Amino acid sequence: MTDIKRLRLPENDPTFGSNKVFDLFKYNPAVTAGGLVFIAGQVGIAPDGTIPETAEEQIRHAFLRLEAILKHEGLGFEDLVELVSYHVGIDEQLTTFRDIKDQFITKDFPAWTILGVQSLARPNLYIEIKAVAAKRN
Repeated sequence: MTDIKRLRLPENDPTFGSNKVFDLFKYNPAVTAGGLVFIAGQVGIAPDGTIPETAEEQIRHAFLRLEAILKHEGLGFEDLVELVSYHVGIDEQLTTFRDIKDQFITKDFPAWTILGVQSLARPNLYIEIKAVAAKRN
């Protein structure tokens, strides 16, 4: 039987602020099962809950949120096995996304799927990133 572990962030987490959104929508930021860590889609929201105006700022915040979850699980970007990015206005921001991604993911590259979408959970969001990481034995 597979052990399943659900991540609960500290209430004063410097990247997320609190678990308010996870509690409101009843989900976890990450779930570990079978040696894999499934990370919920991360959007470009600042720790105070505001949404930056530019795609560049949102992309950076989304990667910082992804990084924080990986660290809570004792992992880093080199442990990613899959990355899926969802883009509103993909033509305008894919180059910026790639540049910022390259600052965070510098080796042991994951599989990456890029999707252009009409909208995300909030109308002023440009990016969402979900990922799967593997725990090393």
